[in-house]
Amino acid sequence: MSRIALHWQIAIALVLAAIAGTLTADNAGAMEVYSILGTLFLNALKMLIVPLIVSAIVGGMLALEKDSLGRLGGKTVLYYGTTTLIATLIGLLVLDVIQPGIIDGAPAGPRLGLSADTGKVVAAVAGRGLGDIAGLLESMIPANLFVAAAQGEMLGLIFFSLLFGGITARLPERHLRPQREFWTSLYEAMIGITEVVMKFAPLGVFGLVAKTVAATGFQAIQPLALFFFSVLLGLAIHTFVILSLILKFLGRVRPGLHLQAMSPVLLMAFSTSSSSATLPVTIEHVQKGAGVSPQVSGFVLPLGATVNMNGTALYECAAAIFIAQAYGLELSIFTQFTVVLLALVTSIGVAGIPAASLVAIAVILGAVGLPIEGVGLILAVDRVLDMCRTAVNVYGDTVGAVVIARLEGEDGILGEPALKK
Repeated sequence: MSRIALHWQIAIALVLAAIAGTLTADNAGAMEVYSILGTLFLNALKMLIVPLIVSAIVGGMLALEKDSLGRLGGKTVLYYGTTTLIATLIGLLVLDVIQPGIIDGAPAGPRLGLSADTGKVVAAVAGRGLGDIAGLLESMIPANLFVAAAQGEMLGLIFFSLLFGGITARLPERHLRPQREFWTSLYEAMIGITEVVMKFAPLGVFGLVAKTVAATGFQAIQPLALFFFSVLLGLAIHTFVILSLILKFLGRVRPGLHLQAMSPVLLMAFSTSSSSATLPVTIEHVQKGAGVSPQVSGFVLPLGATVNMNGTALYECAAAIFIAQAYGLELSIFTQFTVVLLALVTSIGVAGIPAASLVAIAVILGAVGLPIEGVGLILAVDRVLDMCRTAVNVYGDTVGAVVIARLEGEDGILGEPALKK
């Protein structure tokens, strides 16, 4: 009997996790088992991140032609900036049309109340502002690279890898050849370890999702159902309409074919809620499933896992608009533009800030004159939506890798011929 494909194994694990989490909601022993399974799997993935990012970026740059690096970087930045802006505008439009913060013509805030965890969040984000976002620039040049790597400061790691790769690529051939062989070998070894780790993905996914379901349940979604499904609608529009159009007209590939090839990546991103933790899986499937070269994927994907946050930007904008509606605040066009701009900027470095998206949302609320306690309105559904927006973030990275590879003239992407020049 043929072996069940990995994405079906993960899908089955998700279903079983939802059932197990529901049945063991009050079982401390089961929660401990779920936690161990999930933590071990996440740790295994995170163990790969630093050597994989460095070897992918450096090895990819050393394999590029010297005059193509600037062109590749320009296309990557343009793609990420454009798609994130579009995602943010979709979040604004959907919330303005549906208005989930208004119930029977009145602000929904008094009816919804605030989550019991609001005090903890307020304490975590108190005193934070735009200075924290600007401070991300400092992390781009870490004083100690090894400390930055240990603390998960990916911006600094990526900056050093780009710098190292760019300088090494200009060395004489006698020095360049051993460097190229070393980084290529290291990268291939990391991909091999990734394949081993992925054999245990169904167990890890089961533990992660079962723990989430057991801790939050599905009933928490009910009071915020309209907001919850408004965000899902926005994420669906961006994924299945915008990114599909980009794949079709810029990448010249069939969107359905790409979505099928990336299904294990999406399930992994959904389960882990981490673009960085999913990166080893993303690189493997973009190369082997989509056929993108290591040169392009090694440059585009690690950068995207840090700065390309389509789903996060959409969610931040939608959350800020929802909270404004719930408090009965009418936002002017200028204020809505401010929300869009801040959501775009904060989403870029949100993974490097304590409390993640909630801090970014608090910054946006402060900018438009709302109390940061407003984040309490969305805490009940934040965890589940975090899983969804991470999947969109990662899918946007994979689309970018395919599109940029096609624009670079690569052939055989998802079995399609190269673009005609």
